[in-house]
Amino acid sequence: MDFLIGLLNAMPGAVAQGLIWGIMAIGVYITYKILDVADLTVDGSLCTGGAVCVILTINGTPVWVAFLMAFIAGLLAGMLTGIFHTKFGIPAILAGILTQLALYSINLHIMGWGTDNGSKSNLPVSVDKYKLLVSARYVREISLRNPLLLLAIFLVVIIAILYWFFGTELGASLRATGANGNMARAQGINTNTTKVLGLMLSNGLVALSGALLAEYQGFSDVNMGRGAIVIGLAAVIIGEVVFGKIFRNFSLKLLSCAIGAVIYYIVIQFVLRLGLSTDDLKLLSALVVAMFLAVPYWKNKYVGGKRKKGGNENA
Repeated sequence: MDFLIGLLNAMPGAVAQGLIWGIMAIGVYITYKILDVADLTVDGSLCTGGAVCVILTINGTPVWVAFLMAFIAGLLAGMLTGIFHTKFGIPAILAGILTQLALYSINLHIMGWGTDNGSKSNLPVSVDKYKLLVSARYVREISLRNPLLLLAIFLVVIIAILYWFFGTELGASLRATGANGNMARAQGINTNTTKVLGLMLSNGLVALSGALLAEYQGFSDVNMGRGAIVIGLAAVIIGEVVFGKIFRNFSLKLLSCAIGAVIYYIVIQFVLRLGLSTDDLKLLSALVVAMFLAVPYWKNKYVGGKRKKGGNENA
């Protein structure tokens, strides 16, 4: 009974974190599924968004400006990766690693802005002192301060904007680049430009997610984005495995990423309640991703193989 009560008490926080990371997962979906580019920038750009949001908030910047600047910082991070990839000829995965490495130092300087040494690894922001958009303190309250409703609205608005954007000529060009780069170039599309645009949009969303996460948890930390790509991939893959046969519409596919993130955090909370040490969370994350990656393979190999064999026997 205590296990169930503890699990139910943890559910609001798990759902809230899932919605925040779901926005990040949508960013990962853009590069991983639409653009077909392996981008590791997200481990750095998530922290960049949080760092920019927190430093601006504690310096009196309105909350909407802080979030906008966090989004722009993510755009710039994605643009840097895109330039490394398209202009310098560096493979996408290495370009992302280079940008992620550079962002570590940049994030330290952002959070240390105005201090004596100009560098700081952790920066708190209290809901008691500043007007924050979301806070974990109110996640169990039945009130307008509860972040769940606001996060859900945030997510729906982002999905609606992306659904509109990818229906435009520019958005279709981006999708065509990921689907078949050679054919896209034959149609007169500058695939280098669309790749840079896709990386910018992806990391802009990741940074926005980082800004929400920093406010929600009450601090930004230079290591807050470490392993973010694993969580993002887990959310994308879980959403695809669970809802792939049901969600055919593009907007629903984006929604499945967010739901996948919520499922991921619910699973994490369930396992933690079973007694797993928090030191093993990275190991658990890797196992969850590996398991959901293997599901389509096992399904095709065993279920599809049996159907094919049965069909041959009937023939």
